[in-house]
Amino acid sequence: MSTIQFIGTNPNDLITEIKNSLIPELKAQLSAQFQPKQPTEYLTRSEVCKLLKIDLSTLHRWRKEKVIPSYGMQNRVYFKRSEVEQIINQNKLS
Repeated sequence: MSTIQFIGTNPNDLITEIKNSLIPELKAQLSAQFQPKQPTEYLTRSEVCKLLKIDLSTLHRWRKEKVIPSYGMQNRVYFKRSEVEQIINQNKLS
């Protein structure tokens, strides 16, 4: 980044320097820091069973034992994909 001297600099030169040096650097820093948030993906019981290759009764037992967190709306049960994947990664064997 170059230095800008204000003494003897007219406003047009100052604006040009800001456009050429500061704005591209700020854009690069902001794009590196702020990534768009991914929407939460919810899975049904059957999708989780298929993903983990388990029976529905096993999933029900894991829910009751609080092994896997679940979310409900009316009479439906959902699981966050990120949490299911996190549980798998936490329980890796080696």
